[in-house]
Amino acid sequence: MEEKDNVITLVDEEGKEENFEVLMTLEVEEKEYAILVSLEGDEDDEAYIFRILAEDNDEYTLVAIEDDEEYENVVAAYEAILDEEEDEDEE
Repeated sequence: MEEKDNVITLVDEEGKEENFEVLMTLEVEEKEYAILVSLEGDEDDEAYIFRILAEDNDEYTLVAIEDDEEYENVVAAYEAILDEEEDEDEE
């Protein structure tokens, strides 16, 4: 397996660990979000979006987004960044 930067391990409700690569972080409406992709799935697997909450001791917690509007706003911002990168690659 290829060594990648920005790899984190998340633990689900059942205690199962899964490794994710942080594709990017972005700010939307003064909140920070992380875009993650599983390292254990297919390349075609969808990305996961989490809100980043800063803790007191320079640590961070990832929180699932439960509000549909907030989720859609982050997806739109992420897609705009991807479109912009595609446009730059075409030039």
